[in-house]
Amino acid sequence: MDMHTVVVGTSGTTAEDVVAVARHGARVELSAAAVEALAAARLIVDALAAKPEPVYGVSTGFGALASRHISPELRAQLQRNIVRSHAAGMGPRVEREVVRALMFLRLKTVASGHTGVRPEVAQTMADLLNAGITPVVHEYGSLGCSGDLAPLSHCALTLMGEGDAEGPDGTVRPAGELLAAHGIAPVELREKEGLALLNGTDGMLGMLVMALADLKNLYTSADITAALSLEALLGTDKVLAPELHAIRPHPGQGVSADNMLRVLAGSGLTGHHQDDAPRVQDAYSVRCAPQVNGAGRDTLDYAAVVAGRELASSVDNPVVLPDGRVESNGNFHGAPVAYVLDFLAIVAADLGSICERRTDRLLDKNRSHGLPPFLADDAGVDSGLMIAQYTQAALVSEMKRLAVPASADSIPSSAMQEDHVSMGWSAARKLRTAVDNLARIVAVELYAATRAVEIRAAQGLTPAPASQAAVAALRAAGAEGPGPDRFLAPDLAAADTFVREGRLVAAVEPVTGPLA
Repeated sequence: MDMHTVVVGTSGTTAEDVVAVARHGARVELSAAAVEALAAARLIVDALAAKPEPVYGVSTGFGALASRHISPELRAQLQRNIVRSHAAGMGPRVEREVVRALMFLRLKTVASGHTGVRPEVAQTMADLLNAGITPVVHEYGSLGCSGDLAPLSHCALTLMGEGDAEGPDGTVRPAGELLAAHGIAPVELREKEGLALLNGTDGMLGMLVMALADLKNLYTSADITAALSLEALLGTDKVLAPELHAIRPHPGQGVSADNMLRVLAGSGLTGHHQDDAPRVQDAYSVRCAPQVNGAGRDTLDYAAVVAGRELASSVDNPVVLPDGRVESNGNFHGAPVAYVLDFLAIVAADLGSICERRTDRLLDKNRSHGLPPFLADDAGVDSGLMIAQYTQAALVSEMKRLAVPASADSIPSSAMQEDHVSMGWSAARKLRTAVDNLARIVAVELYAATRAVEIRAAQGLTPAPASQAAVAALRAAGAEGPGPDRFLAPDLAAADTFVREGRLVAAVEPVTGPLA
């Protein structure tokens, strides 16, 4: 476990801190300012709880049941009941890193001092994260409005010492046993606290932050594979000239073109259009790679802006305002996050699609400008990478289905009180699948392009130094080069891991310098 410590204050958190806690086990501490803000807000809630007038979330029921005033002796039971009843998720467990992000981001909002939660509840949330205790959260149960209700409820249930959770050793046990084993006392929830633990966009936001981290690596990797494919197809790098991209100044387009140009520096394969098979222009999938990759990069940048705003937000209902008011609001609605989750699924699908088109071109002897059919050693006896492209095509088709926006849907709930919802959790779940698939698609193009580059080298042409570095690193990672047919799945799995872990980018950067 990484002993790096993330300090949670009153003003939100960063994407880097989310990843550190969710994926790398960073420890969490509350700042002194956060503890002070928590205590001050709690005094306001306690004062309101003592008044005879009903206050939503403090002395009333919830959602469509908000009209009932709850007497003081029933309020602790009310808070327990909202957690128990809302912990109604179904389906397979979601990933540990998602649950840790969910817990950390709820703690971020609690620490803002706008929720009215007691300091000891916030500290227990931090204690769970630091102990490596991960609540069992299920795939289905959030409509992305009124918060990620069921997922957050399963986390709150663990705070109460109820339900199931996974210990640091990976074993699922009753939560009460895990808390006792780590010396953590279960929380007895008081007015507003149950509601405050459930009312946020934390699950969809955590998945957005992690998807952005993964996609940043995959877009740089895809710039590299596009350059390798251009090189293997004896394409021209003239279309990457900065002056061409300066006259259409989309930032991502210029970045992708520069990345590709750096990878191709010193290549002896580019610029053969007027050789034996003259071409005026390369195909769109080769020539327009910077435009497609760049548009995706710009979408990532916009999504990062939205994520940054949400990371700085305090999402709860009702909220405690600095002037002492406790006001209902709609800030829990997940629309801003849901939209960008869907945008990312769209651009990821298109990136996968253009990667697959270049792969298919590398394998087709009629369009590859001198490469053997399917990059096979002895075509006819060997099938080469024919079925690797089938697998890639199946992944691309799945990506297109995953690109259908979840946020365009809405289904009413809570007796029509919650009559328009964001479906942001669903958008986040399908984006995680899309990101996984995109890594595989890029890996197949890498595998085909490196084989093609090696075949060109055997034909007497000299690949770029960066291309040679990529080939050498991929081969060292266990994905073999040209030769007779062999069991291909392990090679593709090795290429997938190589791309996913950022090793492709790391392999070429000593030659190219840092890539964006």
